[in-house]
Amino acid sequence: MKIFLDTAILDEIKTAASWGILDGVTTNPTLAARAGRSFKENILAISEIIGDRGTVSAETVSTDVEGMVEEARLVTSWAPNIVAKIPCTPNGLAATRRLAEEGVRVNMTLVFNATQGLLAMKAGAFYVSPFIGRIDDAGQDGMEVVRQLVEIKHLYGFQTEVLAASIRHPMHVVQAALAGADIATMPFKVLTQIVKHPLTDVGLQRFLDDWRSIPEDMRPF
Repeated sequence: MKIFLDTAILDEIKTAASWGILDGVTTNPTLAARAGRSFKENILAISEIIGDRGTVSAETVSTDVEGMVEEARLVTSWAPNIVAKIPCTPNGLAATRRLAEEGVRVNMTLVFNATQGLLAMKAGAFYVSPFIGRIDDAGQDGMEVVRQLVEIKHLYGFQTEVLAASIRHPMHVVQAALAGADIATMPFKVLTQIVKHPLTDVGLQRFLDDWRSIPEDMRPF
């Protein structure tokens, strides 16, 4: 499963990229507003960090078909690894179909059930993003939507990648992996949580203490 970071903060992205496990970045207008720089400048900076290791999703803000198409063409023209994010609405589906036929990659966002995800796949979306945490907030099982979309994808041979979004905690990451999601995108806080464990810290400290007990002339380094 690919690991994406859901942020527009460059320091977070640089840190995660330095670990060698980051496959891409997703952003949205809310995250972009926190970045403190122009939208294009920030997306280009993220794109440069990610390079050819993966993609950067940049969201459109128009709600009509022509506006979505125009904005998607614009943001994806900035760098070859940029994918346009478009919401799952009737106009979003129409725009995604047109863009897919042009070879423009779309991350269909704000997906809350399997039927929306199925339509996104049929429209030719490159990614489909079910919002796990928000589905849970509504009293439904967000991870079940991921499982359903993964099964639909394989049953019908869709090429769309299932991107588990709105990840809230480490167990969401584990569940998404077990459900067969192609990608999980998460805040930097969650990524930090899944890489750290108190027993790892305790074990490392014990190893280091034991190493120091070995006479220096018996150590290879």
